[in-house]
Amino acid sequence: MLPQTLVILSAPQMGQQLLAARKAQKMTQGAVAAKVGVAQSRISDLEKRPGEISLEQLLAWCAALGLELSVGQRGASAETLEKADW
Repeated sequence: MLPQTLVILSAPQMGQQLLAARKAQKMTQGAVAAKVGVAQSRISDLEKRPGEISLEQLLAWCAALGLELSVGQRGASAETLEKADW
């Protein structure tokens, strides 16, 4: 199970969280793609290279997985994962 709130500091961390959330919900790449409005191959590519995702796609992907994106001051009280966790 994913922690309720994570601090994401890099594109690879975001990609890992999107992948983990998709798998935790037992969703296929195709199911996420249909909700986001892109091809399944695009979801596959973005899971491998999350730095290429547009903000619009990121927000749609989060919505498809029931996630929300939040921005705040660094050092706020959210769980931060160390680089070794990725």
